[in-house]
Amino acid sequence: MLNQEYPKFEKGSFEGLEISLYEPNVKINLRGKKKEFFTKIGKILSIILPIEPNTSSSNQQYNTLWLSPDEWLVYFKGEDRQLFNNLFNEISKLNFGSVVDVSNQWICINIKGNKTFDLLSSGSPFNFESFKKTKNSVTQTLLNHTDVIIHHKEINEINLFVRRSFSEDLWLWIKDSARFI
Repeated sequence: MLNQEYPKFEKGSFEGLEISLYEPNVKINLRGKKKEFFTKIGKILSIILPIEPNTSSSNQQYNTLWLSPDEWLVYFKGEDRQLFNNLFNEISKLNFGSVVDVSNQWICINIKGNKTFDLLSSGSPFNFESFKKTKNSVTQTLLNHTDVIIHHKEINEINLFVRRSFSEDLWLWIKDSARFI
């Protein structure tokens, strides 16, 4: 298994905004359609996968994001590799669906404060008006020409997932843009 190294981002505080790296997180991509897939996920994670577009579900330990009709991103704080092994053995090995560890692929940035959606709106074509009013909503969009997944955790707080290779560029853009919001 690869050793994960996270970018060295300095936490940023601006008027009405707080930006920080939200790592280490385990991130697992799930794909499946079979009844057995949903049953196994429910038993292992103690959670029901969201089936409505652009929604999420969570419990005290896990967050699951709807990405497409047969795809979800599960993320949680910590480094519990046993969960991945359980999911892989119960789903992928039995051919009920696919389980892929994408922890090295995505970086999670936490942004909170009353200017969170002003910052996002300044660099995204997505209209955040109804999104910002709906806790636990999810969207996949562009931010400063970079593909991102945004999870609306709490009012004025989001977790933003960006591919590792674009994370430093996006981090610098966020910090620069936050100064002018």
